[in-house]
Amino acid sequence: MAQAPEAWQRMLPYAVTAMCVLTLMPVTIAVLTNDYKAGGGWAGALGVAQTLPLLLAVTRPVPAWGMVLVADVVGAAVLTQADRVAGHAWPWTPMVIIGYLVLMACLGLRESIRTLVGVWLATGVAGALLSAFQPDGATNTVALLFVLAGVVLALTGALRGLGDARQEIAEQESISEAERSRRTLLEERARIARELHDVVAHHMSVITVQADSAPYRLPGMAEPVREEFAAIASSARESLGEMRRLLTVLRGDEANGAVRTPQPGLGRLQQLVEATVRAGQPVELALAAGAAGAAPPAVDLSAYRIVQEALANVVRHAPGAPTRVSVTFDEEELLVLVVNGPARDAVVAVETSGTGHGLVGMRERVRLTGGTLDTGPLPDGGFRVAARMPINTAPEEPS
Repeated sequence: MAQAPEAWQRMLPYAVTAMCVLTLMPVTIAVLTNDYKAGGGWAGALGVAQTLPLLLAVTRPVPAWGMVLVADVVGAAVLTQADRVAGHAWPWTPMVIIGYLVLMACLGLRESIRTLVGVWLATGVAGALLSAFQPDGATNTVALLFVLAGVVLALTGALRGLGDARQEIAEQESISEAERSRRTLLEERARIARELHDVVAHHMSVITVQADSAPYRLPGMAEPVREEFAAIASSARESLGEMRRLLTVLRGDEANGAVRTPQPGLGRLQQLVEATVRAGQPVELALAAGAAGAAPPAVDLSAYRIVQEALANVVRHAPGAPTRVSVTFDEEELLVLVVNGPARDAVVAVETSGTGHGLVGMRERVRLTGGTLDTGPLPDGGFRVAARMPINTAPEEPS
């Protein structure tokens, strides 16, 4: 309970042991004095020695057990000389048994199985040795304490094992969740890299074609210039080959079944919105004139994917909610805004080509282009996704 969230829960074990001490100490002194007729000094000393170490049992149960066992053995030896030991419990008095069981509970909740077995066996050995000096007429309580101590140790040890198992399960679940999040992020980054490869490969192919055709398009070119264009074309082809090998690594087993289609952009937003509307999701699109050709290919692709993922999230989490998609731009940045209201009714999910990673993928795409992403719920129960991506500014190097 040391890790309990509330202060009173953390203090509860101390309060319980303190109540045991305050209860057992005066009762022990009174019983030893009145029933066993032990001397007042011995009764007081034994009452303190047998109960006060219980306060230490919460944090240091093994040292507390050692002190209590020594005090109990000394008390049994003192009681052999008491005037009225006959007819009473010996060597363990009722108060000793109660205090000892409280101590066993503290041990069982904190110590290992090996320690608990050792404590239990030591208790039996101490009782067996004392039985050799049993006074006449005394009621032997060695077996009683031995059995009760074993039961308490077994029960509390099982509870401790159950608590440890639950804690380990919770820790493993936390680790698994962190690993899943990391794997999701890495998968999304790999998917984005595969998509951007197509954009970059297109540009490299254009460079290769232009460099190869330059001598034919520009007659009368000097020989050094021809050689320079030939070198540019050769380097472009080598770079394109390296990029294709890199793409093969990124795709892995998916390379054989990959669908080789052009990457979408803002020019296909209207088709995406129309498909969503046909499935029963009310969506309005406001696409600024010229936005489809204003952004670089990487930003154009990222903007489309952000809208695609946002609409997929609306279908999954807010079916039937009225949704508005807005794409505007100026000389510096492209703004993508997707806002939906609260869910109203169920519709059939239409978006099956999304990544399934939701906001993780959006953040990675915006970070890649050097932009910013703002997401969050609305006061009326809807949700807002706003992405700003620079058009003419190169993205910052990722950290």
